[in-house]
Amino acid sequence: MSEVPEQELNVAEWHVPQRMSVVTLAAGNVAELRDFYKALGWEELPSGSDDWVGFLVGGVVLALYPRAALSEETGAGMYGGGFTLAVNVDSPEQVDAAYEAALAMGAGAVAEPQPRRWGGRSAYFADPEGNRWEIAYNERVTFGERGEVVAFNEVDTEE
Repeated sequence: MSEVPEQELNVAEWHVPQRMSVVTLAAGNVAELRDFYKALGWEELPSGSDDWVGFLVGGVVLALYPRAALSEETGAGMYGGGFTLAVNVDSPEQVDAAYEAALAMGAGAVAEPQPRRWGGRSAYFADPEGNRWEIAYNERVTFGERGEVVAFNEVDTEE
């Protein structure tokens, strides 16, 4: 269950923001897909690694993530072509609240809110047709005035 204390959670006050922040492709070979998109002339985000690659496309991040890792993270195995849609929020607490709001509106529970190995917090739910949505907080994401992703920054690990 979510880590937001029950007295602080009022689903009526929370909602899932009307935005799409990230489309994640489940990659069989991240390096090969990275090379393909770079060959198209797309600029890779500076925070990429061997396990995650991102490209900022029109205010949305196209992410490449290993199929096995994405299947494990979503908690229910992959399906179809292997992708997830994501809504990024402004705080870890909003992950929990938006997840609870989605469930209250009839979404299926896939993976409860939890800290992720990539440093953020996220949860997954399924829409009525089984499409997987992630609600995520990632301190690297910077939003514009309309909720669009305007930057995906590296995190300064030296303090």
